[in-house]
Amino acid sequence: MKAFQRMTKVHPNFASPQPILLPLTDQGSRREEAEVLTVWRKSLLFNCSGFTVYDAKGNLVFRVDNYGSGCKSEIVLMDATGKPLLSIRKKRQLSLGDHWVIYNGEDSANPLLSVKHHLSMRHKKSLADITPFFPSSSSSSFVVEGSYMQRCCFIQNNEGQNVAEIRRKEVATSSGGVNFGEDVFQLVVQPEINTCLAMGIVIALDQMTASRPYLIRSWSS
Repeated sequence: MKAFQRMTKVHPNFASPQPILLPLTDQGSRREEAEVLTVWRKSLLFNCSGFTVYDAKGNLVFRVDNYGSGCKSEIVLMDATGKPLLSIRKKRQLSLGDHWVIYNGEDSANPLLSVKHHLSMRHKKSLADITPFFPSSSSSSFVVEGSYMQRCCFIQNNEGQNVAEIRRKEVATSSGGVNFGEDVFQLVVQPEINTCLAMGIVIALDQMTASRPYLIRSWSS
């Protein structure tokens, strides 16, 4: 009940969850306009961490429910009904940078994209590289620039076009603007990238921040 009351403040049009199924291809949907999502870094389940994501009408779109806190080795992105859409798993390696793999649903045999820390000091604005898991894949590549810690970054495609943006959520009031801090922010998704895929990238960035916060801070300076 407390979570429900708090979410009505985060999103004034908060409504009962409505099941919304989205395509998983990275070619974008048939949307003609950008979709603005409100992302809350909190699960609606008791004693769980995760994400709760709403569309502009207050409908529940995505959810992540994890028991415990801190960095996880596997995160499952679900729709409003609890159906798995994407799995984001950490790949074990000996190198310095984190490496996460995005899978279709819960199928470990179907990796889609790799998300890696961008460790080049020549390009301090570049936060992460997103590439097809298999070189022969027709999936697009992306790069993340900016600071996830400050909730101010962009996902760009191969042509340098901003296809998604992570930004702080502010609500105007009669006494001025209200900033919800780092736990509530907006994800603006352009038609050129699938909404589900963009949220999967956000989850990977969030886990990278949890595991190596000093790297994220150094790149954002």
